[in-house]
Amino acid sequence: MKYIVKKAGTLIITLLIVSFLSFFAFSIIPGDAARSKLGTEATQEQIEALQKEMGLDQPLPVQYGNWLKNFITGDMGESYSYSMPVSELLRDRIPITVALTLMSFLLILVISIPLGIITAQKEGSRLDRVLTILNQIVMSVPGFFLGILITFVFGLVLKWFTPGAYVSITESFGRFLGYLIAPSVAIALPRCAMGVKMLRNSVIAQMEKDYVRTARARGNSSRQVMYGHVLKNALLPVLTFWGMTIADIVANSMIIEQVFTIPGMGSLLITSISNRDYPVVLGIIMLIAVLVIVINFIVDILYGKIDPRIRVRQ
Repeated sequence: MKYIVKKAGTLIITLLIVSFLSFFAFSIIPGDAARSKLGTEATQEQIEALQKEMGLDQPLPVQYGNWLKNFITGDMGESYSYSMPVSELLRDRIPITVALTLMSFLLILVISIPLGIITAQKEGSRLDRVLTILNQIVMSVPGFFLGILITFVFGLVLKWFTPGAYVSITESFGRFLGYLIAPSVAIALPRCAMGVKMLRNSVIAQMEKDYVRTARARGNSSRQVMYGHVLKNALLPVLTFWGMTIADIVANSMIIEQVFTIPGMGSLLITSISNRDYPVVLGIIMLIAVLVIVINFIVDILYGKIDPRIRVRQ
């Protein structure tokens, strides 16, 4: 319990630091949100009146304190561009990006764990060499380019799906998930390749440990040794890698949304940055931070469950 409380405290402090840095970063970016909203024809009096209405005339620490207090209560402010609450603006977009992120992460787990074990068991074989070469190729290809290739081959040539024909979750949950398969694959494949390589090397390193020879000497089969002893220890460094990969997956999800014309948070973030719509940008950044940090928190808890020594040391 002490381990969990400590990790939860770290989570809260990290979110506060992210919010602080994000808020003050926007304050030093050239441009004026009030002027941007009113246009170039606005008078100075109109701009100053709107700045006062938006609270932009107050000192930055006061602005940050007000924003943080409201955010904690669930109020992310009002969009400068859309003149509506940020929470309402993001309500339909959050499930899309979250679903895409989770589907990509699930694919990474489902693909990289079996292939990592197989390549480790077949070390030096033809299969191992072929998969190693494929790994290197896939790791070198950016996710957005894979998205373009998948769209061309499976969308335009094979016609397995219709590019751009996104189906909302409210219209059909099954077709919504179906449309997210292709972008999830584009995001997951490069990270699967890295995961396979890491797990392969980790399993091979564990197979040389003394406890493996002891387990075999006691009459355990190769399967029992692998799944009862080796895999648990081999997964520890890979879990850390997966935890660090979450932020990368979220960022790439928002890029891939542009390739597949998915109305998630990615397109809204780009538009809001261009319009200096800081409440929307801050809301998206904080939601991404929450998603990444919470998933990393879960990974840390799993890490501690797999290896109790971690809890004792911390």
